[in-house]
Amino acid sequence: MAEIRTVTDSFAVAPQIGPDDVDEIAAAGFKTIIANRPDGEGGLSQPRMGQIRARAEQFGLTFVALPFSGAPTPEIVERTNQILSEAETPILAYCRTGTRSITAWALVHGGQGMADEIIQAGAGAGYDLSSLRSLL
Repeated sequence: MAEIRTVTDSFAVAPQIGPDDVDEIAAAGFKTIIANRPDGEGGLSQPRMGQIRARAEQFGLTFVALPFSGAPTPEIVERTNQILSEAETPILAYCRTGTRSITAWALVHGGQGMADEIIQAGAGAGYDLSSLRSLL
C-alpha cells in the first residue's frame, strides 16, 4: 500500500510505489504520477518505471518520468514547474522517500514570498523543508 502524503489539494508525494499501488492511487482520485526516482537506484528489488507507467495507463492516469539524484538542479525545477502547470491534478510524485519530490515542488515556488506556507505544507506532510528557507 502506498504511503501517500498530501501536501496541497492538488499535490502529494510518496516513497517508492509499485505497480500494485496504482490501483489505490487511481481510486484516491490522482490523475498524474511523476516518477523522480531513477530506475535501479534501489537495486533489483526496486519496481521499474515501465511497470508503473503501464499500470497507470491502464487506469487512464498520466505518467511522467523525471528521475534525478541528489538535490534538484535548476533544470529539474524548471521541468517540475512545467509539469505542475500542465498536468491534470491531483498529482502524486514519488522517489525513494518523497523528499526529492517535495523539494523539487518547494523550489518551484522559490522567490514567490511563500516560504512560510511552503515550509508549513511540507511539515504537514512530514517533511522538514526549513533548510530551504533562503531559497524560498
